[in-house]
Amino acid sequence: MSHSTQTDELVFEDVALSEGHQLVLYNDDVNTFDFVIDSLVEVCRHDSLQAEQCAFIVHFKGKCSVKNGEFDKLEPMCVALLDRGLSATVEQTA
Repeated sequence: MSHSTQTDELVFEDVALSEGHQLVLYNDDVNTFDFVIDSLVEVCRHDSLQAEQCAFIVHFKGKCSVKNGEFDKLEPMCVALLDRGLSATVEQTA
């Protein structure tokens, strides 16, 4: 039974590590609030209120984690935001 418990723990650790990323959006002096909000709705599938809140956080704090999950799911969103002229990265969470 001890061996089975070890295997389960390893699986849980692997799942936690694979999902430990965040899509971070950074402030810029170029894009409007409406453009940022529309981009978050279209790219990240935020609802309007969530996108608006993220846009305000980015404006006042300089950056905001707009999405969490697996790297493979966040990277295409990051590329789409970059293609729109926004500043974004995918970072591993601590």
